[in-house]
Amino acid sequence: MLDQLHFESPWAFLLILLPLLVWVIRRFGAGDTAPVLYSSLALIDNLPRTWRQHLRPLLALLRLIAWLALVVAIARPQFGTGQVRTKARGVAIVVAVDRSYSMSEVMRDGGTQRTRIEVVKRVFREFVEGNKDEGGDMEGRPEDLIGLVAFSGFAETACPLVSIHDRLVELCDSIELSNGRSMESGTAIGAGVALAAARLERAEEELARQQQSEVDPDFEIKSKVIILLTDGTENIQDPPLSAAAALCADLGIKVYSIGIGGGGEKQRNDFFGLAMGRYPFQEGPLRDIADQTGGVYRGVTDGDSLRDVYAEIDELEKTEIETIEYTSYSEGFWPFALAAAGALLLELLLRHTVLRSLP
Repeated sequence: MLDQLHFESPWAFLLILLPLLVWVIRRFGAGDTAPVLYSSLALIDNLPRTWRQHLRPLLALLRLIAWLALVVAIARPQFGTGQVRTKARGVAIVVAVDRSYSMSEVMRDGGTQRTRIEVVKRVFREFVEGNKDEGGDMEGRPEDLIGLVAFSGFAETACPLVSIHDRLVELCDSIELSNGRSMESGTAIGAGVALAAARLERAEEELARQQQSEVDPDFEIKSKVIILLTDGTENIQDPPLSAAAALCADLGIKVYSIGIGGGGEKQRNDFFGLAMGRYPFQEGPLRDIADQTGGVYRGVTDGDSLRDVYAEIDELEKTEIETIEYTSYSEGFWPFALAAAGALLLELLLRHTVLRSLP
């Protein structure tokens, strides 16, 4: 913020010359006047000067101060505060994370072996908060609304769309894998996508509610995105993934689907297109939902390739930030107007009381 002094009517300062003009006219423009007949002034030259006589110049000074203060008040001084406001057109993102038991499989993350769900959590944090300090390519998404959905045999909202992401990351870290032998086992990919789409459908309502408190009122939703992370085959179709894809397409929501453990060069598929392994999955439906909604599909085999996909999405879904510079002015003429009135009143009071003079 920068304070600035500004005069709305600077031409008023020409009025400062008016007393000088009056003095010149009176000094040089007046005609001869009748002299006062007096024998000699020598009789009063040596008389002592009283304190009233010493203070008489104060009257002229007060009147001059009143005039100068009045001129400044007429010029209307304004004190401006320069401010910079950012107007953001951001992205509403819901990340749908597969928490089925197959996510307990181990994959490489740098020089460490971690479970797939642990790698997903770590990279999600980097996507939200940025990983530039660690030599990565992502700057974070501080301007965006981000929510989180977790699914296995059913889908649930782990975190609604929020603009302050501290709690979001904590909730992601708290996601636990489902028990492979419990009633919640399975992989309901369609349910996860459908729930994420429902959250994004109400994104404007959520934004309006949050703008009453902590969200920048100049934030607008530019696009809506689902990032789908799964390593399994859809074995619970309630609803089927194809129906969820159609819903996203109708709502204008793009789906970026990521196959955890898919896309490897050495991957082998069986006759039905299933990736051969302990927990095979079909890449075809994930490609289809991405193509149908305008997103992309990527298969990842380790933590670094997952970061590369997130970095790609980060580049594709950029937040637009417009910087607006403006100055807010407040009137500052009142002190000068009051000073002019005070000086003039004091001059009149002194002139007609202690400093009065005979005609």
